[in-house]
Amino acid sequence: MYTIQMSDIKNTHGGARPGAGRPKGSGKYNEPTKAIRVPESSVSYIKEFLTGYPDVIEFGHAAPEQAANVHRLEIPLFSSRVAAGIPSPAEDHVEDTLDLNDYMVRRPDSTFMLRVEGESMKNAGILPGDILIVDRSLKAEHNKIVIAAIDGELTVKRLYHRGGLVKLLPENPAYPDIELESESDLVIWGVVIGSFRRFQSF
Repeated sequence: MYTIQMSDIKNTHGGARPGAGRPKGSGKYNEPTKAIRVPESSVSYIKEFLTGYPDVIEFGHAAPEQAANVHRLEIPLFSSRVAAGIPSPAEDHVEDTLDLNDYMVRRPDSTFMLRVEGESMKNAGILPGDILIVDRSLKAEHNKIVIAAIDGELTVKRLYHRGGLVKLLPENPAYPDIELESESDLVIWGVVIGSFRRFQSF
């Protein structure tokens, strides 16, 4: 996760009272924390995610972690030139093999997945029920699609970060831009690197 200190971007409101609350950096994560609302089904996963939460060095960069022992599953990848009929993995049409872990995940220990709710990003090809693949080690740069928490609410949006102005932009004209106020806390959980959906249940 990465934190943009909004006070460094725009500050038109009163500040915090000196000496109030716990000293910053005195908690488990060595930085301020905040309660957020998440689906009950995601609570156990988020707790597991936080167990391996790395130290934050600076905005957009996380401490390196060791790679997990990931099981390989190589699946035949057919050429797009396959003619009509029923292809067989034994035929010459097999162009290569593809391991979905290798294809979708570059950094296993800094990657997590999230199920989409809502249609605010449908014009980016992100639909309700899709599974997003998120890398929390990547730098959250301008125009990247990110998973963010704002005042306790999780959302997936496109990040706008130009000239001291920070916004979260939907990819659906029916939804408004989210312009961040100076008192808002923006926490970037990670950068979306891919998504997938299943068209038929098992």
